[in-house]
Order: sequence, then C-alpha cells, then structure tokens
Amino acid sequence: MNNNNLVRFLLTFFLGWIGSLIINHTTLKPNGFTSRTGFYIFITAITFGIYGLVASICNLFFDENKAKNIGYKKD
Repeated sequence: MNNNNLVRFLLTFFLGWIGSLIINHTTLKPNGFTSRTGFYIFITAITFGIYGLVASICNLFFDENKAKNIGYKKD
C-alpha cells in the first residue's frame, strides 16, 4: 500500500463523492484511470452509504495493474 492509496481512502471515506471529485482533479488520480464520480454519487445514495464504505476500503488496495478497480474506470 502506498501513500496515495491511503489518501484516496481517507478522502472517499470522510468526504464521500466530494473526495472522489477531488481525487479526479488532482495528482491523486491514478495514471490511466478516471474516478467514476457520477456513478459513485448514485450508487452511494441508493445503498445508503454502503457503496461509499466499500469504495473507500478498495482505495487502500488499489492496483494500477488491474483493469478493474472499484470506483475507477480505465481511460
């Protein structure tokens, strides 16, 4: 786990979709990936925050070598 994964976790856990927006427009955005902010807002609202918790935890284990990571899509 690197520092960016920890920062992404903290932003999404404590700030939810606002954290996702921050990640997507800063150097915290993983190379070659885009944060799925719109999807994040929709699914988090529908699941009463459960998706936000899952996505936050997945940021700790984000792997740029995987084609799919929860909350992100390949550019």
